[in-house]
Amino acid sequence: MLTKQISVFLENRGGRLNEVLKVLKSSGVNILSLSLADTSDYGLLRIIVDDSEKGKDALVAQGFSAKVSMVTVVSVSHSVGALNLLVEKLAASGINIEYMYGLSLYNESASIVIKTSDPEAVEKILNE
Repeated sequence: MLTKQISVFLENRGGRLNEVLKVLKSSGVNILSLSLADTSDYGLLRIIVDDSEKGKDALVAQGFSAKVSMVTVVSVSHSVGALNLLVEKLAASGINIEYMYGLSLYNESASIVIKTSDPEAVEKILNE
């Protein structure tokens, strides 16, 4: 499934994530998924929310650097090699995976978010 993701660049200092969450809360925007990565100087928060444009606009209005991009959300069987099979198909089609993050709760499937060079092609491959 194609969906929109907000990427937010944050200074790597205490309380900055809380500030983002407060903005989204006060705007009535619900977080569905998130990933936070850091370097010594900055953090990169990637979030999927129920209203990406509203969330981005609220963050930008409060001085955050935020942008919206398309990502693919995939449900993958919770079995050995399932993710490898998916990645093999994308690689065979010449699709570059820029990053991914996921969550597995030890049930029948896991969900992953994939940012690729061609989200529409990924959707076509997955539907086949």
